[in-house]
Amino acid sequence: MAAPKKGRRAPASQGHPGRTLLLVLIAMAGLIGGMFYSGTMTPRLGIDLAGGTSFTLAAQNQPGKPNAINETNMKTAAGIMERRVNGLGVSEAEVQTQGSDHIIVNIPKGTDAKQARQQVGTTAKLGFRPVLTTTAGTKTPEPKPSPSKGGANGKAKGDKAAGDPAKPDTQQKASSSQSPDAKPTTQGRAVTNALKKAPSAKPTPSGPAKPSTPAVPPTPGADIPPALQKQLDALDCSSKQSRATAGEKAANSKPSDPIVACKDDGAQKYVLGPVGVEGTDVSDAKAVFDSQGGQGWIVQMDFTSEGGKKFADVTGKLATKAQPQNQFGIVLDGAVVSAPSVSSAINGGNATISGGFTQQSAEDLGNMLSYGSLPLSFKIDDETTVTAALGGEQLHAGLIAGAIGLALVVIYLVAYYRGLALVALASLLVSAILTYTIMTLLGPTIGFALNLPAVCGAIVAIGITADSFIVYFERIRDEIRDGRTLRPAVERGWPRARRTILVSDFVSFLAAAVLFIVTVGKVKGFAFTLGLTTVLDVVVVFYFTKPLMTMLARRKFFADGHSWSGLDPQRLGAKPPLRRRRDAAPTQTKEA
Repeated sequence: MAAPKKGRRAPASQGHPGRTLLLVLIAMAGLIGGMFYSGTMTPRLGIDLAGGTSFTLAAQNQPGKPNAINETNMKTAAGIMERRVNGLGVSEAEVQTQGSDHIIVNIPKGTDAKQARQQVGTTAKLGFRPVLTTTAGTKTPEPKPSPSKGGANGKAKGDKAAGDPAKPDTQQKASSSQSPDAKPTTQGRAVTNALKKAPSAKPTPSGPAKPSTPAVPPTPGADIPPALQKQLDALDCSSKQSRATAGEKAANSKPSDPIVACKDDGAQKYVLGPVGVEGTDVSDAKAVFDSQGGQGWIVQMDFTSEGGKKFADVTGKLATKAQPQNQFGIVLDGAVVSAPSVSSAINGGNATISGGFTQQSAEDLGNMLSYGSLPLSFKIDDETTVTAALGGEQLHAGLIAGAIGLALVVIYLVAYYRGLALVALASLLVSAILTYTIMTLLGPTIGFALNLPAVCGAIVAIGITADSFIVYFERIRDEIRDGRTLRPAVERGWPRARRTILVSDFVSFLAAAVLFIVTVGKVKGFAFTLGLTTVLDVVVVFYFTKPLMTMLARRKFFADGHSWSGLDPQRLGAKPPLRRRRDAAPTQTKEA
């Protein structure tokens, strides 16, 4: 009985190509579904394609610094502004100097222009000042005498009149809590490495009293000069104009001088002492959602080594005082953005501000503090709307050029590779769908905006992707020329092609990464798109082109080397299969 012939086992690398192709199709369906779910069907366009807003900022001379406007400071300010607007999710903003004292900021359409204007125009002069006293943000009425006459000595009299007459002993507690609303615990009691932000609701400083209750008198023992007390009484933080005037005056004051400042929302006004910790001592700040502690959005700050020592020393002194003199006024450009209280010295070089933050307010504060202070102050000279007429014409011309290039690539593939051209075109289609959907979804998620250089990067990627297919096809054809059939050729040619493709794509990605890091403005869009399409090229070749070739190698049209398959052994000049030569055995004379 003849032994059965052993069938040739398929190489282990073949795996299950159908499953791999199914996963790619599922991923594509998921990305397309994400576009429909988000309601975003087209990529977000940059300012050169969709228009936007352009700001012209003029540098201002600062008191005591006549030579502050110079080339170095202007370049530093432009770099900080670019990082700020990119922190808003605007990845295609243009920030460039113009002349010796102007900076142009172009922000694409779809970005909150008001928020961007605030970010680029804020000098972010930060200082931590101790609170001497605080009161309601409205102007103190003169006809109604205050129960406590601040004066020079700051001694309080008649505390009973400011609160509930039936509860004379609770007034000091009410004044110390400084609770602006019905949540008294959000302001006091700071834990280690944490500050409690004073809420920004309408103030009711006298405990259960109505919002119209007269302002809280200065805390006993607060050394408030009469001039500052007069400024505090006259200051009205309820109007935006008065807050801007007070903020400009406070921002131009010396760090060693006490100031009168408004809360950024106008709810309260403060008398603040000299700066205890400079903003330059903050090394990093970011917004974090505290899901475990239940404090909502918080701002985490890290100090430099020297700043950490200053902060620990100052918080140790403040912790020994009563409300509101145990509070820090965090003053940003002359406005109090937060007034957290401390109960003990905060060591370790980091602190957390919590209480009353929304996501937007926490991100704005962390963004400005994280990206540093501008070396100059700026005034917005002009704000205009940019149209996309010129960019639209350039985009139209670029798309025509890209279509012509793609058509030439298709003609070359069909003429040279014939049936294999279908594999290349299907792979290009999958790559195009993945690129389009990902760029569309990146718009609302990270603020990616598609500009003209980014479109050029996508067009260049067509050649990179086609080059990967050609490398793999040529490896297969080389194996066929050596006398192998298609199925072994597909598997044996893949390891060599894979190595070449990875090296080539790694070089392209490395160039894109370096270009993205060292360049600014629109060139970043080109680098980002080039890097994205390079990564997608690897994904498509590994998870679509290779499995598709494995499946087609089992079809008769390709396996038999049809003349239009692109894999005809005769057209490729294949060598005949190598056979082992068997030498004839020597004849031996048989003896009878």
